[in-house]
Amino acid sequence: MTLRIHTFTPVRLGRYVLQNRLVMSPMTRSRAKRDGTPGDLAAEYYAQRAGVGLIVAEGTQPSDDGQGYLTTPGIYTAAHVAGWKKVTTAVHNKGGRIFIQLMHAGRMSHPDNTPHHRQAVAPSAIAPASQMFTATGMQEIPAPRALSTEDIHQTVADFRHAARAAIEAGADGVEIHGANGYLVQQFFAPNANTRTDQYGGSIENRTRFAIEVAKAIAEEIGADRTAIRLSPGSPLGGLDEGANGPDLYRHLVAQLDKLGLAYIHVMHNGDDRLMADLRARWKQALILNRPGRPREQIGADVASGLADLEAYGQMVLANPDFVARLKSDAPMNQADHTTFFGGTSQGYTDYPALEVAAA
Repeated sequence: MTLRIHTFTPVRLGRYVLQNRLVMSPMTRSRAKRDGTPGDLAAEYYAQRAGVGLIVAEGTQPSDDGQGYLTTPGIYTAAHVAGWKKVTTAVHNKGGRIFIQLMHAGRMSHPDNTPHHRQAVAPSAIAPASQMFTATGMQEIPAPRALSTEDIHQTVADFRHAARAAIEAGADGVEIHGANGYLVQQFFAPNANTRTDQYGGSIENRTRFAIEVAKAIAEEIGADRTAIRLSPGSPLGGLDEGANGPDLYRHLVAQLDKLGLAYIHVMHNGDDRLMADLRARWKQALILNRPGRPREQIGADVASGLADLEAYGQMVLANPDFVARLKSDAPMNQADHTTFFGGTSQGYTDYPALEVAAA
């Protein structure tokens, strides 16, 4: 419990003061309607978990081109805004805060999964050499179309539009998904980005797209409602950031810090030296996610000063009253992996809270 004392204290994040330093990680649940509107149970699902200081909602596409997986939500049409409004209202009614994560999948997509059934787009026309689940089963991911300079400018505009739509839907802010092998990170990796223009080659060029997206969103909705998630060194999506990957993140974080964003959300992949360097370069709130962190270590990074907040995924997914269970040292529900993606209320809104489990 000693490590956790600080996690239950308020913290400033952008324009908000959060009730504690625990964050619900963004987790794809594949329960949206086919048009990208959040599913009927989404408001209940997120409201159940409003006890954490901040909810970061599941990856949400900013455009038709941005969709990668089946039945993931969007935030770029009037229907999407109306659907998300139900979610944000439910969370706010429970006293919570929610950022919507803007996720453009880039090459991690299949035409069968998108509204327009077009070829995916990416920095370069290089396939990720992996498969994608579709309505007809697993299929090889085809090679994407390389974005033109004009396409890149349009994609930045799509992010800007989606951020405005998120605020119209009542979100407290947006988190740019710059991690886990999706479009923003694809620009970082030399094995996915072989461009010879101003978006490829040098560290400065390969980080340009991420910085342009962050600047555009900050201009649209305010830097104090804009954030970004990063996963330095992550090989997800077949990415290899190369030997100068750590230096790329040192440069990127230093440049993003100048924008005054609300926070960066870092997935720690084991490079302690790099993590310390990013902490030193960042003046605003830092959210840290350590995959697989044991329960007894919850609060360690806040206590040490390495992070201002800590993010948790499966434990929050399976425990709508995650904070209450931590405070009382109560046992945790175990997550049912078979119900993570798609389906009904099972494994979504039916995890019992403490009082229900006791009864």
